[in-house]
Amino acid sequence: MTETSLSSQSFPMSVLNNTNAQPLIFFLTGIPGLKATQYWISIPFCLLYVVAFSGNSMILFVVLCEWSLHKPMYYFLSMLSATDLSLSLCTLSTTLGVFWFEARETNLNACIAQMFFLHGFTFMESGVLLAMAFDRFVAICYPLRYTTILTNARIAKIGMSMLIRNVAVMLPVVLFVKRLSFCSSMVLSHSYCYHVDLIQLSCTDNRINSILGLFALFSTTGFDCPCILLSYILIIRSVLSIASSEERQKAFNTCTSHISAVAIFYIPLISLSLVHRFGHPAPPFVHIIMANVFLLIPPVLNPIIYSVKTKQIQKAIIKVLIQKHSKSNLQLFLIRDKAIYE
Repeated sequence: MTETSLSSQSFPMSVLNNTNAQPLIFFLTGIPGLKATQYWISIPFCLLYVVAFSGNSMILFVVLCEWSLHKPMYYFLSMLSATDLSLSLCTLSTTLGVFWFEARETNLNACIAQMFFLHGFTFMESGVLLAMAFDRFVAICYPLRYTTILTNARIAKIGMSMLIRNVAVMLPVVLFVKRLSFCSSMVLSHSYCYHVDLIQLSCTDNRINSILGLFALFSTTGFDCPCILLSYILIIRSVLSIASSEERQKAFNTCTSHISAVAIFYIPLISLSLVHRFGHPAPPFVHIIMANVFLLIPPVLNPIIYSVKTKQIQKAIIKVLIQKHSKSNLQLFLIRDKAIYE
């Protein structure tokens, strides 16, 4: 069944909601107008998922195994990698399912669950970037008090507070989506469930849902972004007061990875919002491809940036790979030696 026919499919005009005996079924969207090449277009997306999973898993593994990385900066980096890994998992099944198997159907509860985790982990990433900005602020402005301010207990509290904040802002959003009624078209415009996309299909008043969505956005990313900007204003002021140009350069270098991570998170987020608002003349497939690519940019690029820019991460990864290679060679040698003696 084509996407055009789905859009024009005649659904019962009676109001449908979650109290009906039959579960509500929504239809996810692949790439409109490119169905013939959709399978081939999905291959780059699959590669991006592989890079995101392998890169973030490697970061988590080396931070866990390498004692020299058991420091506040790398604890926050592991939080970022765990968030990126979770964010990629949120859309993996539906995106590749739509592209490869035309598995477009999803029920309301599954859609709401995906929406909750997708937006929740997006807000979580914004919070982690704020925590990393605070880490850089303390490290540069109060270096002698760094270990006393960012203790393990305090880092755990920061992580827990971000988690509680995300659940607190997303629960009302989810509960009010459950109250909506739907009729007519049930076709979503993405290969995953998106809050704005879902509430626009409602045939009842969704103003409260829009207000809650905006509140969730402004109380998370809308709060975090100015705070990150403020932290870097204070960092720059502190760095410029350093007499030695070499020390100033060294201080700025410790922030390049985090600045890059902030840029690749907020620039795609803002760009996608602008495209949805002002890019109506563009073909529908442009919006779909951009939405999927922009969602994968931070999980793909963050581990690459930190692996390239951070020498400690580089050394830890090399050390882990060498140890793994040496262990494999030792096992091979033992197997061969045993075979000779037998």
